[in-house]
Amino acid sequence: MALVEREDFGSGTSSRSTKLIHGGVRYLELAFKRLDRVQYRLVRDALAERSILLRIAPHLTHWLPLFTPLYRTYQLPYYWTGLKLYDALAGEAGAIPSRFVSSREARTRFPQVKTEGLRGGVLYGDGQFDDARMNVTLALTAIEQGAAVANYVEVVGLVQRDGRIIGAAVQDRVSGGAWEIEARGVINASGPWSDRVRQLEDGSAEPILQLSSGAHIVVDGAFSLPEAGLLIPKTEDGRVLFVLPWLGHTLIGTTDEAVRPDEPPSAGEAAIEYLLRHANRYLTRRVERADIRASWAGLRPLIRDPRATDTAGLARDHVIVEGPGGMITIGGGKWTTYRKMAQDAVDYAISHTGLEAGALCRTASLLLVGAEGFDRAGAEQIETRYALDADVAQHLLRAYGSRADQVANLLAEVGSARLAAGHPFLLVEVVWAARQELAETALDVLARRTRLAFLDQAAAKAALPRVVELLAAELDWDSERQRREVAEALKTLERGL
Repeated sequence: MALVEREDFGSGTSSRSTKLIHGGVRYLELAFKRLDRVQYRLVRDALAERSILLRIAPHLTHWLPLFTPLYRTYQLPYYWTGLKLYDALAGEAGAIPSRFVSSREARTRFPQVKTEGLRGGVLYGDGQFDDARMNVTLALTAIEQGAAVANYVEVVGLVQRDGRIIGAAVQDRVSGGAWEIEARGVINASGPWSDRVRQLEDGSAEPILQLSSGAHIVVDGAFSLPEAGLLIPKTEDGRVLFVLPWLGHTLIGTTDEAVRPDEPPSAGEAAIEYLLRHANRYLTRRVERADIRASWAGLRPLIRDPRATDTAGLARDHVIVEGPGGMITIGGGKWTTYRKMAQDAVDYAISHTGLEAGALCRTASLLLVGAEGFDRAGAEQIETRYALDADVAQHLLRAYGSRADQVANLLAEVGSARLAAGHPFLLVEVVWAARQELAETALDVLARRTRLAFLDQAAAKAALPRVVELLAAELDWDSERQRREVAEALKTLERGL
């Protein structure tokens, strides 16, 4: 199997999610309000996949309680009933059963939430994860299983023989080299760009996707609830909003606005103002524009419905279509159901291209790189063994799992200096990323191998020269390439990811 990515792994949609592994409480509500079987099936499947992800990548995932404050008495039985149904759908896979929280308990346990008029709330559980590190971990796991994987290799055309797609013409965006890859079957899994790739096969192909943009902002960790996330149940336009603890900071998101395929996603002023306005209706400590340390927006590839007037109600389900030349496209979906999407796409390819495979898919039980031998309580041992600060040891364990020791072993070569003050990332991770995790650019390291650029864009700018210096030594960059790296990274960081 071969996989090529036009840019870096997760450089688009896959690093810009809300960081939740969830069934989708809002989708369940839509399923019953509209008697929508698609939404119901999506929630059911996503809850099953949530359990699988928490099991196969325990270092990158964890359970997160979520509190929904309610200010109208009639809301209490409505949301409590809905979340109990959410629990029932999850079955034994649900580790945090939902329960009612009185207004008195909420005032004590969640002092960050406004209490005027508070009637109580509901506490339930979902999963949280590091999306970009999950993405690169999947690539590394595929390599271990025998796949040929390359980032910065673009598909510039499709190879046909007798009217059938039998491969792709690709170009290395780093070296400029070009060649063809032949295959028994070709799967287009390019997310928001799926329709563009389909048109390489059939210029008249009708779009199957409607793109939606979701903006997020990151502020100080003091705005988070202690050890829980906040679900704002209904915004002025009928959506939900999350205020989540994430990597020591607070993540607020998301918006949901239809965009055209040629529009680059952006956390613009209108989206940021929207997020601030709704968060401040619920938080006791006001979040100001100056508190924002990072912002970004990502594209959601939603299954297209020409009748839809907005994107909030479009299903996050996925579809598989086959083009006239036999190329298979998997479109739609969301992070939580990525594994099932892959299984469905490969099952389809096996049945339609004559590929041979085992009787059962193994990915529901295959541990991802770093999961084998992972010990959630192992941070103290790493701290002691390498004389590291507690926050750094915990970060290495959560980011690299059972490979944390291999990263730490490079400390003797690189030193234990931090990438940026106040953050647990180390300079040694730059070298590890170049040698072991296929990093090719400074932003690969700052944004996706570490998450510094998604947490603190000013700190990422400050760290940039040293990151480029280390990468230049590892990747043999000349002075012109180093200059270009700094300029391109600064441009991206200044406009927002």
